[in-house]
Formats: sequence, C-alpha cells, structure tokens
Amino acid sequence: MDLTVGFVRGSHGLTGEVRVESASGRYEHIAVLKEVTLVQKGISAKYAVENARVAGNVLYVKFAGVDSPEAAKKLNGAALQTSRENACPLKEGEWYVEDLKKCSLVYFGEENGLGNDVAPTDDIRSRSVVGSITDVLEGGAGELLEVLLSEDCDVLKEEVKLNANKKPRTVYVPFNETHVGKVDIPNKSVQLMHLWILE
Repeated sequence: MDLTVGFVRGSHGLTGEVRVESASGRYEHIAVLKEVTLVQKGISAKYAVENARVAGNVLYVKFAGVDSPEAAKKLNGAALQTSRENACPLKEGEWYVEDLKKCSLVYFGEENGLGNDVAPTDDIRSRSVVGSITDVLEGGAGELLEVLLSEDCDVLKEEVKLNANKKPRTVYVPFNETHVGKVDIPNKSVQLMHLWILE
C-alpha cells in the first residue's frame, strides 16, 4: 500500500517545477525519490522525478513531461504517494495516517471495570468499540481523528451516536495524550480516554 508523503502546492518558475509540501514536515526522503504516484480527484498517475531540491521549508520538484507553468498548475493539490519503504521513517509516538485509518476507537472505562487512568489489558472482551477512524485531519491546535461512531456501541447514548437523520455521526477527537491512550496498529485499535469528547 502506497503512503501519502506530500502535496503539490503550486507551480514555480517557467520550467514546470512544482512546490511540494511534506506531509511529515521532513523533506529528505522525498527529495531522493526517482518516481512517485500523483493522486488527484481519485485519478492516479506515475511520474518520474527529473530533479528535486530543498529550499527552506519547501521542496521544488521537476517531473518528467511537465515542462511549463501551465502543465505544473494542473497538478496543484495532487497527493504524492510512494511505497512504505520510501516514506519518512517513523520516530517513537508517530504513525502513518494510512495505518490509523480503519482502526477501531475503543473505550476502557468504568462500565467495563477499568478506570481511565489505567492502561488497558490485551483482553478485548473488556473494551467497547465506539467507532472507527476514517481519517486524520489538521486542526488548529494539532491533528484530529475523524471518527464514524458505531450504531451498536452500548456505552454511548443514542443522541450521541446518531445525527438528526438517524445516521451514524462523525465526530473529531484531538489526537493527543489527553484524549487518546494506547495506539495498537497491529491490532487496529486506538484507545479513547474520555467519552465526553464525543458529545
């Protein structure tokens, strides 16, 4: 599965170069790529990289076959994707967005015999799945987990789970240690620390 490593943020100069914003804030791993997949409006295409150079917090990239400002402008907003091996190496406490998507958001609370201040055990019978993570978005103070609430969750009130049309609600949970506990990518689960954040 390819991972998104950056986004085209406009054209630069007269030769078809584009400005690229890194998804991780780091650029070295993108600057050495020889080929990327650009995804725009659901359509993907492979592009060879002719050259790439970092200048400050911007990466300038020249793709083969993109030789004018007009051609470069057509790529604005495209996501750059590459293989997991070529993506930015993770530090402790970092995860790829693609790995967080489709993780279950689980709650270990008093209802299950565990306090919120204790780390959950691996006993999945003691947890309640409150929803599934559908995306990770940039918020004003940090990242937000976009969560589609589960209709059959027994620790949430009906008015919390469903919107006015009686469809499952989407909520946003700040992705920080106050609201999120253990992230378990192999088991596709992320711990929610407090139910009130969903209201």
